[in-house]
Amino acid sequence: MRHSVWTMTIIIALASPAAAQDPVKTNPEVYRVVFENATVRVLSVDVKPGGKTTMHEHPDNAIVALSDAKVRFTGPDGKSEEAALKADQALWSPAGRHSGENTEQTAAQVILVELKGAKAPTATVPTNRPDMKITRLFDNPRAVAYRATTGPNFHEPAGSTHDFDQVVIALADSDAMTVNVEGKAKTQWKRGDALFIGRGMKHESRNSSGKPLDVIIVAIK
Repeated sequence: MRHSVWTMTIIIALASPAAAQDPVKTNPEVYRVVFENATVRVLSVDVKPGGKTTMHEHPDNAIVALSDAKVRFTGPDGKSEEAALKADQALWSPAGRHSGENTEQTAAQVILVELKGAKAPTATVPTNRPDMKITRLFDNPRAVAYRATTGPNFHEPAGSTHDFDQVVIALADSDAMTVNVEGKAKTQWKRGDALFIGRGMKHESRNSSGKPLDVIIVAIK
């Protein structure tokens, strides 16, 4: 019995450092979970001017910037690098550990799409869609991010499906874009709102504003 207690103690001790690297736990004032499922975890990130984060880690992820920002990342080896973020753009960030510092005098606001697992890609993401202008922001073997400008009369009919997962992120407040995913409709959008549409999920999308609307889509192959 005593041996079992010591074994359990050692396991907990070894597991604790890894668990402590979750940014939501190490820096809860900066990282907030928007939603999480078996495919992704989506985080809202808000770093105050001059704000810093402690060392933490992320799996492969997509960074969707909601504000211009300059951030200094420092790795476990003490080496630092600067990264410039541009509002309404998306960047790919491979898995890694770092601490961060917002070197600007304005808040750094980001939506972070963390990918789970390491499945081989199974889908091809189309380069064009009807009544939608697509501007690719990055493309790699795991994911694609693109800015989608939906036309004034954009309509993806009910029952539509895709063979890839996608996270849709609003770039502006709107009450004129309706996305219905398997009977659950979202009609009110705030800048930075995110919605998950899984591969094979039946959905319908409609722009009723009479003018183009922009979103960023992170598509997981």
